[in-house]
Amino acid sequence: MQDLLDKRIVLGLSGGIACYKAADLVRRLIERGAQVDVVMTEAATRFITAVTMQALSGRPVFVDAWDNRIHNNMAHIQLTRGADAILIAPASADFMAKLVQGRADDLLSTLCLARACPLLVAPAMNREMWLAAPTQRNVAQLSQDGIEILGPGSGEQACGETGDGRMLEPLQIIAELKRFFQPKHFKNLHVLLTAGPTIEPIDPVRVLSNRSSGKTGYALAEAAWEAGANVTLISGPTALPCPYGVTRLDVDTAQQMHDAVMSNLSGQDIFISVAAVADWRIKNVSSEKIKKSGSSTPELKFETNPDILAAVASLKDGPWCVGFAAETENLSEFAHAKRLRKGIPMLIGNLAQHVMDADQTTVSIFDEQGEHALPLSSKQDVARQLVSAIAQRFQRSQPSK
Repeated sequence: MQDLLDKRIVLGLSGGIACYKAADLVRRLIERGAQVDVVMTEAATRFITAVTMQALSGRPVFVDAWDNRIHNNMAHIQLTRGADAILIAPASADFMAKLVQGRADDLLSTLCLARACPLLVAPAMNREMWLAAPTQRNVAQLSQDGIEILGPGSGEQACGETGDGRMLEPLQIIAELKRFFQPKHFKNLHVLLTAGPTIEPIDPVRVLSNRSSGKTGYALAEAAWEAGANVTLISGPTALPCPYGVTRLDVDTAQQMHDAVMSNLSGQDIFISVAAVADWRIKNVSSEKIKKSGSSTPELKFETNPDILAAVASLKDGPWCVGFAAETENLSEFAHAKRLRKGIPMLIGNLAQHVMDADQTTVSIFDEQGEHALPLSSKQDVARQLVSAIAQRFQRSQPSK
């Protein structure tokens, strides 16, 4: 998935044991289509070699401020011209202090001062160093200066202690970087979203469910977070990992999903109902495993599950609602009817047999203006397009100030 295609990243390494993670970070950046130029401090070369970073990036690595491989001997100027971002990972306490003070005593600190692009830093240090008052003052100043702080993470550290200060893992940094480049359509909004299937028990070992993979809902949760939202994802059973930055609540049945949604509505601006919720549940659930007995079959009695989307949409002061419809025929007819029946401003529909379990999808948006089809694309790309479409309609619905 080349979601950083054609992005040019200057990756800076300052001295710290977390330099070992930078090797994997370079590989993953390149997998996603980025071009990576590596700049290292002398201290960083004590932890990982320039040869390693050059082999992984496929490009020359720069350490010396006096390196004459740049035609005008101005590596500190030329390396950032045309770059989309500088990413310092790891960023040591010492290097962050240099940035605050505007020092320029080596190549990496000089190019940060002379940069013509955004700067992001991923701190990496011992927990006591991170919590120290000078470091916290420096972090606050860097943020005030418009520098993005990524992390840090928390957990076991190389020194044997446990706490805040670990550099984020490479995939977490990738997620933060992707978020940085996305338009903030949902800035400061709270989004509640459901995804995945629900399961309805027949007996203690058997359930009724559906084929929903949860991929579209999870892609939408990730895209909403990238767009600046605070995202709560209520998920039915799925093997998908929770998107970075998203709060996930796990449920099994439709009733549990209903209860979780209603309990988490406070403060939500937008509700996106993506989950494939079972319409019915078993009324006569057996407390013991149903045994096979000759040719006879068990008689299952059904009752209707709560309609989560309709319940939220009917609230007087509830969030702005978006529904989903997975059909197998007559998509336009059924989707338009469902939107009106639920009383919601926007519904997204598709033909389930064409996209079930796939990594690509095609959907149509249904609103009061009619039907608007999106082209076939990856579920992540479609999710970002949907976030933009939802944001436009949501903003239009808000009262003028």
